[in-house]
Amino acid sequence: MSKINVLVVEDESIVSKDIQHSLKKLGYNIVGAAATGEKALELAHTEKPDIVLMDIMLKGDMNGIEAAEIIKKELQIPVIFLTAYADESTLSKAKVIEPYGYIIKPFKEIDLHTSIEMAIYKNQKEKEQLKEMEYLYSIVENKEASKEFIFVKSNSKLVKINCKDIYFIEALKDYVVINTADTRFTVHSTMKDIEMKMGNEDFVRIHRSFIVRLDKIATIEFPNLTLENNKKNLPIGGSYRDELNNRINLI
Repeated sequence: MSKINVLVVEDESIVSKDIQHSLKKLGYNIVGAAATGEKALELAHTEKPDIVLMDIMLKGDMNGIEAAEIIKKELQIPVIFLTAYADESTLSKAKVIEPYGYIIKPFKEIDLHTSIEMAIYKNQKEKEQLKEMEYLYSIVENKEASKEFIFVKSNSKLVKINCKDIYFIEALKDYVVINTADTRFTVHSTMKDIEMKMGNEDFVRIHRSFIVRLDKIATIEFPNLTLENNKKNLPIGGSYRDELNNRINLI
């Protein structure tokens, strides 16, 4: 496993060297050290560290909070604040930037290690969630996407479902439950959205709370129908009866 690259931003030379020494003992790689906000931005852009340890009270025109805000906006690099000041005013200014940690000086090596590891983990999870959301969005927006399968989120992963395996879809308050022969998937959606995404070629809405796959219908005895294999009985809403009659291949 590659070492985590750290940028240290501290305007007190002795303190900076002490922090770097502790980081090296803990197994981290120091990619640079800065004493000003301006230098911190320069190194952040050139070295692309995995994380930045940022002193809040820096000498010069740019303090640590201002530098952290720019680094977060332009590079999306996590920042942990270092400070000897724990007053409410400082905390109020710092928390607006939403740092990944806040360490009060003087601190122990265990404080550095714990804060860095938690920050790196949190940042990785956020990146994974962002990629997942982008992927989901691309699936929804891709008009040329195959209608043969869908992806649903289950336990933080995307699961592929063949549409031919779906028996029925049921409304459950702010969620819908997609039912196959042996599995149920609960997703946050509305029946209207699901109805649009599934299309009307293979699926038909039979009730305000139910959508069924046409080729899974075994028998119809108004006001109910039965599905194949699982023998599930579902109600047919009065306002959906004509649409169902029009969709089935009636002789």
